[in-house]
Amino acid sequence: MKLVIQRVSHASVSIDGRVVGRIDAGLLVLVGVATDDTEQDVQWLAQKTANMRIFDDDNGVMNLSVSDVGGQVLAVSQFTLQASTRKGNRPSYIHAAGHQLAVPLYELFCSEMERLLTRPVERGVFGANMQVELVNDGPVTIVVDSKNKC
Repeated sequence: MKLVIQRVSHASVSIDGRVVGRIDAGLLVLVGVATDDTEQDVQWLAQKTANMRIFDDDNGVMNLSVSDVGGQVLAVSQFTLQASTRKGNRPSYIHAAGHQLAVPLYELFCSEMERLLTRPVERGVFGANMQVELVNDGPVTIVVDSKNKC
């Protein structure tokens, strides 16, 4: 499972001009599920995301987590994070999980984040054509892959 975690001043996701998820300061998390991902990948990534120290403390040092600052989270599924670009110019999505695996793991990630943060997580709509708007604060963008735990 791959995540792109962006510290944002605000973010939203819309479908057909209708906002379905919106946050103020916090994290926009793009979630890409692979065919070999498991619940253990979700648990590890949720812990990592909730505790990642990428918010400034009083001294301007990135030393606080989204939990520490009371920030919000918007999680958006994005199968294209699993793109393979090894051959040619057209990405292959052969490693992206299908709905039967990806939906439950995406929902589990969102639920686990809610449990860890003790507040709701805003969401996109799995499989929909979404428009994501954000103001990246910093900018701070972190890519985390559960296959790179060690």
